[in-house]
Amino acid sequence: MENHAYSGIIGNAAAPYINALAATGALFTDSHAISHPSLPNYLAIFSGSTQGVTDDGCSYLFSGPNLASELIAHGYTFGGYAENLPSSGGRSCNTGLYGQRHVPEAYFTNTPPVVNYAGSLPGIMPTVMFLTPNICDDMHDCSVAHGDAWLASNVPQILAYDALHNGLLILTWDEDDHYSGNHVATIFVGPMVTAGTFGQSIDHYSVLRTITDNYGLPVLNSTSGISGVWH
Repeated sequence: MENHAYSGIIGNAAAPYINALAATGALFTDSHAISHPSLPNYLAIFSGSTQGVTDDGCSYLFSGPNLASELIAHGYTFGGYAENLPSSGGRSCNTGLYGQRHVPEAYFTNTPPVVNYAGSLPGIMPTVMFLTPNICDDMHDCSVAHGDAWLASNVPQILAYDALHNGLLILTWDEDDHYSGNHVATIFVGPMVTAGTFGQSIDHYSVLRTITDNYGLPVLNSTSGISGVWH
């Protein structure tokens, strides 16, 4: 999700579904984004590095190790799904409600093609899936209430799948509103999760390190020397 500080989400009556997830999952109260604007944060949580990017440009292409390439190299699968992507497998900068700057896997040459997300899960779920709502549904251009309603319509099917497959849902925001020290909400929900609030300091690199550690993948870039998210 996009551009809202922790204080604008947690405890906000306009986000009842998100707050229900927080109450039934693990809510990290000291979670932070890496940078501003959007793209460096998405690159960080996907590859363990901002790749030196400081803007939201569309022309960048990288070929270094990332979550998808390492999963595939170790016998797992990865799927990137973006709402309103004009053409599955294509690269499109900012078209209608689609924003490439929110889709980190689109910037790497060694990842599977991004698939348009039309509101239903794929028939065969990948090991790890990145799901990017469009720029209205992710709260970037529309309200917290609108984004909360989108999550309420789309997340239950993911949680139902996770319940049967010991899966983990991670819900987080790319960055804050520029006024809260990049303090964002991060919530873990799944059968293995201990519900509660957790005050350890985490960031996008910690979240990525949690995923790579879980699958025994190599440490990626700036995630070296830090711990994953434990609770």
